Amino acid sequence: MNIGPDVGVVIAAAGSGTRVGGKELKQFRWVAGKPMLLHSLQRFQERPDVGMVVCVLPFSAVGDPPPWIFQCDTERMIVSVGGATRAESVRNGIGELPESCRIVLVHDAARPLVTDETIDRVIAEARAGRGAVAGLPVVDTLKRVDANGRIAGTVDRAGLWRAQTPQGFPREMIIRAHERAVVSGIDATDDAALCEADGATVVVVPGSERALKVTDEADFARADALKRLKS
Repeated sequence: MNIGPDVGVVIAAAGSGTRVGGKELKQFRWVAGKPMLLHSLQRFQERPDVGMVVCVLPFSAVGDPPPWIFQCDTERMIVSVGGATRAESVRNGIGELPESCRIVLVHDAARPLVTDETIDRVIAEARAGRGAVAGLPVVDTLKRVDANGRIAGTVDRAGLWRAQTPQGFPREMIIRAHERAVVSGIDATDDAALCEADGATVVVVPGSERALKVTDEADFARADALKRLKS
């Protein structure tokens, strides 16, 4: 069934990228052949089910975004300004989406190599009325460590997953979760946690090792290597 372009995407790209260092924002640096943000922007705009992509940028970049951002379909792109927190930035982005976007995806610009298969799985769950998080099961042994670096215990990894993005939600679910978070003063590192706090059903779908989060200099090299392997 052809549902039409009813998916809206918010790409969170308002961070300062301080862990990488340098003057250039991390999300604007080149990785795997193009600027990091451009990977995600083009990936989502290639999809016929996506009606709009909102790029949430730092205040300093909104008035004068990098020229390469306009290599995309500007009719399906909005530049929005980031807030003081990630949650506020995402709320700003959601507020820019047209009403026709009944499914909302939130994606980190720092994950430039997300796959279409992962996006498909997230959207399918959101269409079924559930929140969805791309993720991978934890396979390493986990240790709880105190402030002095001493091991305080071993964590049972059964049932533990590493959350990735995109995360997807019915529009009403994610808007309600953010509204109640503001009223309650709740903050979280991802949108799924806000929906969980609101009592919504959120499930995990298989993500991909390719969707690593580029956090430091070593991650840039890993992303380059992953891109070459795919090619």
